[in-house]
Formats: sequence, structure tokens, C-alpha cells
Amino acid sequence: MLNRPRSLLFAALLLPVAALAGDAAAPASRAELDAAGRAPVEPVVEGPAPLVVLANATVWTADGDIWERGYVVLKDGRIFAVGEGDAPTVPAATVLDQTGKHITPGLIDTHSHLGVYASPGGKASSDGNESTSPTTPGVWAEHSVWPQDPGLERAVAGGVTAIQVLPGSANLIGGRGVVLQMVPHRGSRAMRFPGAPETVKMACGENPKRVYGGKGGAPSTRMGNLRSHRQAFLDAQHAMHEWDDWDEKAAKAGKGGKKGKSKGNDDSPKPPKRDLNTETLIGVLKGEILPQIHCYRADDMLSILQLADEFGFSVRSFHHALEAYKIRDVLAERQVASSTWADWWGFKLEAFDGIPHNAALLTEAGALAIIHSDSGIGIQRLNQEASKAYWTGRHAGIELTENDAIRWVTANPAWALGIDGATGTLTKDKRGDVVVWGGHPLSIYSSAELVFVNGRLRYDKQRPGQWSDFEVGQGVDR
Repeated sequence: MLNRPRSLLFAALLLPVAALAGDAAAPASRAELDAAGRAPVEPVVEGPAPLVVLANATVWTADGDIWERGYVVLKDGRIFAVGEGDAPTVPAATVLDQTGKHITPGLIDTHSHLGVYASPGGKASSDGNESTSPTTPGVWAEHSVWPQDPGLERAVAGGVTAIQVLPGSANLIGGRGVVLQMVPHRGSRAMRFPGAPETVKMACGENPKRVYGGKGGAPSTRMGNLRSHRQAFLDAQHAMHEWDDWDEKAAKAGKGGKKGKSKGNDDSPKPPKRDLNTETLIGVLKGEILPQIHCYRADDMLSILQLADEFGFSVRSFHHALEAYKIRDVLAERQVASSTWADWWGFKLEAFDGIPHNAALLTEAGALAIIHSDSGIGIQRLNQEASKAYWTGRHAGIELTENDAIRWVTANPAWALGIDGATGTLTKDKRGDVVVWGGHPLSIYSSAELVFVNGRLRYDKQRPGQWSDFEVGQGVDR
């Protein structure tokens, strides 16, 4: 097997983007609207993914196995093979001896505002909160993402291969989130993680009532929050029934809808008027759009679960969720994830009762714990955040494994975003989202050395590149 110099490796593996996905046409039928409210996007064209063998490393599958000497083979952008012992001989492969190194799945951050609150920070780049109405489900974070935010490449240098970019939490319903793969492109749509479900950001507690009550409007209380949430879903429920009735009538008439073909007759049933806000919430009601909900207090989380029961949808993940440990049995039973911090609390009253044992207690109870960042700085060290939460739990006597800690930033967030079938573990045929660490991935002394996204090398510590034209331009000597 041939070990190639790192400079040649980088040139061979770091393939440029050859084309940008074009703008999608407007949805032409109700069926397309049901499929997440957007027309299909043409795939981005790139060269073939290289064939790479990562040999002799400690391999963390995030699926229960940690092999002290193992291998990962990347082929056509996928994990072709992963296992323990000697790496297989693969003709024409680039073989990298990773003795002393550790390999994990790519890290995934469920809560990021990169791109919508881009660097350098300022009013001009503050595009995360459409705080003009308490409910704005019709806006999409995708349309605010600046792909040249320098924070994106810093996240990749921290081993992050996928993120969920969310609107802020000023609103009760802030709009759609977007799941991005960490690949540089000129437009945010081309960065979408292939096949990822749509998500929606909702919020409860202090933020919405402070923003809108502070303006002399509503909501100004927690009961006002829930009233506005319920009214928004009632409107969506009514709109959904109108669309369903139209589909049924059009199908029966054979003049439109999902089953019939329009003949253009004057007596054809006319479709309801489109409304971008209700379209998003209809997706939630149909289970097509995954709710991601900003909540700190346990009682607020229970109120949202009651709302979900009333309208028949499921909460995918509570975010921040500092009091999730108080209802960890409920969250485990209902299979609701908690995207939380390792040790960030006390910065406002509803965050006062957070504890650093939150993720550990959730895991002990069988609930799904996730360590998120909500920070352009924290996203650069998610592995260390997971380590802090892990050792805090261990010191308190909670039974945890290092596999649990790695899953907090890999497999569990993949589930919360609905992409666990494609990434989150080192499993044959999943995407080649892989990180090579210089040492133990839960050590503060370790950093990412190689980061592969979909089988392509996107970061090499020995030869870091720059994605952002903005930052390149700022660095030019005059």
C-alpha cells in the first residue's frame, strides 16, 4: 500500500466545486407543495470522490464499537468499509497511515446561526430574527444564510460536517430552519444536506413575550404565548382541510388535484389561496417538517407537548432545554431529543435552574441528549463540550460510556435532524462524513487534522484553505 505525501494528498482530494445548483422553479402542483413546499434542486456537479484508506487508527463508530486499531475506507463519497485490524488492500487507493490518531463520524450541530448572524457581527449581517410579527412560519433561514461567513470554515476546522441553521428566538414561530452540509458554495441552497427533512423553529418562554410585550403588543405573558401558538395551528388546520377538500373535489371531477388532469374548464374547482405561513405549519401537522423548539423551563416544555397533542404533531427536539432533566422520564417515553449545552446557564431567569449534569441525566433515563453550540465559538470545540458534559456526569456517579459522549455530537443530532440514515455513525454505505483527530477526541489537547465531507477532504490542518472571499479580501496586503 502506498503512503502519499500530504501536499499531494491535499491537491488530489480537495476537489473544487464545478457548478452551482440553479434556482428552482415555483411548485407547480399541490403534490410538490406537500413535499416540503419547494421544487427539487438540481444536484451540484463535482468530480468523482477519491478512493481513500485511513489505516491503523482508533476508530469510534458512534454505534457502540471503539476499535483501538481499525480502518475506514472511503469510496465514491461513501463509507465503503470500516472495521477492526489490518486495512484491506484496495487497488488505486490513497492510503494514509493514521497510527496514534482517532477517527470519528463528522460532528453535527443542531443549533447554529452561522450565516444568518454572520461574521463580522453587526446590524447589516443580523438576519436571524424576522421580529415583525410573533408568528412568521413562512420565512426560511435559507434565504438569510451568507455562504461566505468565515465562521463556516472555522466550524469545519473543529470537525463539524453538518449544521442546522435556525432563525432566532424572538418569535413564537420564527420560520423554517435549514440543514447544511459543510461544503463551500456561492449560494445557500446548494449547501443543503441532500434529503434532509424541512425543520421549523419555534420558541416559548421569555424571549417572545419580552420582544412583543415590550412593544406594547402581544404576547406579553406565557399564556399569551400559548394562545398565539394555538391560533397559528388552528389557522393551519383550517387551511389544511381546505386543501384536502379541494384535492378531493378536483380528483372526483377529473379536472385537477393529485389524481386528475386539468382541462381548463371554467367550472374547475378553484384551489385555495396559497399562504406561506400556513403551508409551513401544514407540513408540521402532516409530519413532514420537524419542529425544533427553543425552551428552557420544564413547565414550558410540558405546555408545548400539550399543544402538540392537541394538534397531533410530534416535537423532534427541544433546544437549550436546561430543565430537561426535570422531565427526563417524559422526554424518554415520548422520544423527544434535548439539544443542550454542557455548562452554559444562569444568564437570564428562565436559565437559572440549569445544571451541568443535564445531558448525563437524560442519557441515564434513556432520553436522547445532544450537545449543541448556539455559538460561532462553541461550534469550533463541540468535542470538548461533549467531554465536559461526560466527565461532569461521571464525577457525579452517573454511568456513562465514551460512546455516549461521542453520540451526543454525532448520532443523536443526526436523528434530531432526520438525517441519521445518511450520517452520524461510521457505518458501511453511509456518507463519508469523517474526522481524523490528532489524539483522543474527548481531550482538550486534540484537534481535527483531516475532515472529510461526503468523502471529499474539506479541511487539512497542515494545509488549511480559505473558503470566504470576504476574509481573503480582508487579508490582502495594500
